[in-house]
Amino acid sequence: MRELSYTEINKLETCLKELAEHHNMVSVNFSGAYPKKPYKETLQSLETDLSSGKSRIAVIESENRVVAFCKTDIDQGQGKIDYLVVLKEYRNRGYGDMLMNWALDLLRQSGIKLIEVKVVDGNDAIMFYEKYGFRMNAHIVRADL
Repeated sequence: MRELSYTEINKLETCLKELAEHHNMVSVNFSGAYPKKPYKETLQSLETDLSSGKSRIAVIESENRVVAFCKTDIDQGQGKIDYLVVLKEYRNRGYGDMLMNWALDLLRQSGIKLIEVKVVDGNDAIMFYEKYGFRMNAHIVRADL
């Protein structure tokens, strides 16, 4: 595991694509709505966040490609785990736990007491986060007009 440089941001594209496919399969109400914006825009946004110091990204690699990553943000004293993705073929190897522990340690060291994670409705990843003490705070109701 290592931290990613903003110059390497394109290495995340495969993980982002698999995440969008997963969201489309499990989303209760918005199947087919992912990705919300083109991958190029998402990668540019991640690069900006990383180069500005707002975010940090840890990756796990296998055979010279990113197979898992986690992005954390700190904004106005609140922490956010913005992404935690493990490619399907690399799950159940402890990579999610490694990345979560990295994120929690990083946020604690920064003095963060409140951490937010958003999970797509229908995604069983909620059980993973609950294992770390996260609890449902709100449901966001959305309509596409």
